[in-house]
This record gives sequence, C-alpha cells and structure tokens, in this order.
Amino acid sequence: MTGPVVVGLDGSPASVTAAWWAAREAVDRRRPLVLLHSWTTQPLDVPIAQEARSKQRYGREVLERASAELLHRHGDLALTTELVSVPATHALLERGENASMLVLGSLGHGSVASFLLGSISLHVLGLTSCPTVAVRAGDPVVEAGWDHPAAADRNEVVVGLQEPGPAADPLLEFAFTSAATRGTRLQAVRALPLTSLANRREGDLEAEERVRLAETLAPWREKFPDVPVTKHVATGPATQVLLTASTRGCLTVVGRRRHPSQLTWKLGPVAHAALHHVPSPVAVVPHD
Repeated sequence: MTGPVVVGLDGSPASVTAAWWAAREAVDRRRPLVLLHSWTTQPLDVPIAQEARSKQRYGREVLERASAELLHRHGDLALTTELVSVPATHALLERGENASMLVLGSLGHGSVASFLLGSISLHVLGLTSCPTVAVRAGDPVVEAGWDHPAAADRNEVVVGLQEPGPAADPLLEFAFTSAATRGTRLQAVRALPLTSLANRREGDLEAEERVRLAETLAPWREKFPDVPVTKHVATGPATQVLLTASTRGCLTVVGRRRHPSQLTWKLGPVAHAALHHVPSPVAVVPHD
C-alpha cells in the first residue's frame, strides 16, 4: 500500500517508542507519517483534570513534543498530526483503510499493551485492513531518542508462514520490503505439526516442505534480488518454532486471516504468542 504510516500516540513511553520506530519506517519507505491522538481516549494515569479542554491541551502537547523531536532527528520527514475526538479504535481503523501501516505501542514481555486503553490494541490488530506493528517501550531494536540508539546486532526480518502458497503473498511483500529498506536478510519460517508425521519420516517431510517454501519464495526473491534469504523448516508447535527463530530478529511478521464481519476480531494463537513474547517489533498482516 502507498498510504501514510499512522502511529497511535498517547504520550506513554510505549507510544513514544512506537512513534520513533514509525518515523524511521516512514523515512525508509518514503511515506508520510501521521501522529494520531484521541483526546477522548487517554491513559488512565494522565495527571490532568477530566474537563474536555484540559484533555485537548494535553493531546496537543503530546503531539507537539513528539513532532519536534522526530523532525529534529529526521529533517526530510513529511509529518502531520491529528487530534481527534472520536474513540481511538474507530480513528485508527478508519485511518487503516488508506494507510500503508498502523503502529501501536506495547507494554513489554508477558502482556500485549493497549494503545491508550485496555483492549484497543487487540481490536485494531484483529480488525484493521492494513499491516499493524506493535512496538514495545524500551525495545533495544528501536531508536527511541538521542540517548537510546538502536541495537546493531539484530540483522534479519523473520516471517512466519502458516502455509506456503498465494495466501502468503501479503506477508512476503511486507517482509521483503522491510528487509530491503533495512538492508538486512530475511528468514522464512515454516512449522510442521507433529500430527503431520503419521506414517512419514521427519526428515523426508521437512525436505518436501523446504521445496514448497522455496517455490513460494521464488517470485519474491526475483523481485528483491538484493535481499539474502534463509529458510527454516522445523517440526513442532508453531509458536515455539517462531519464537526460537525470532530471538535475533529486528522485526517479526505474522499473518491474520481477514474476518468477513467488522464486528468480530480474532487473532490466532501464533500471533498472540508473537505479540506477547517476541523480543522485537511484531507486524500482523491481514490476508485472505
């Protein structure tokens, strides 16, 4: 998608880290950046009165402070801000219809953060029509201020593929583009369930799956010839295989099937596990 990078910013450390990650991504992808703040959906610990005017003033201050820092760091960044009165979930889902990606803050290992309040992140991640990235506060992969440079030892984008084939194309497009903009390698991960070993030898099955995975990757390797690619096929629980493969990644990409109803959201167990435990930003990409 060719739209802007949109980040939900509430002033919390997680959302500020997400804004720094989103700014770098926008510059690398040559996309405009939109900082979005919903003044009607703010953190519960904001030390301000509950009057609407005070909430709006807090929102403007959050946007102005982040804008100044990001423009000072990235002089060529095309940045706009939006202070909205609609609930954050509605605003983000609406912007996601035309965005290249949404970026949200996350609390850290063990629990998925909310952007702003409780279940907002999960609803957005489960319903949005564009890729959505969750970024943790203090993530060593992310440059988050002049005194917090990005770690230099994370040098690959990891993409987990539930099933090789056309359904994987949205994930691979996002993952290959991310690797190309970063100048890093890509690791494609495929987990085989233990039940698939019935009457089969593990080595034979994994060899066959490597061939299928190579065929799925072939057109994307041709489109991105400068991106080095490795393949990881292993038998075992998908969450365990992906988490093991992602320990040194700078970005992990997982998929989510689109739901026919915008009233129901659903993230699969692998996406949930990645959002809780992968030690890097996690992108959830919707696909058919």
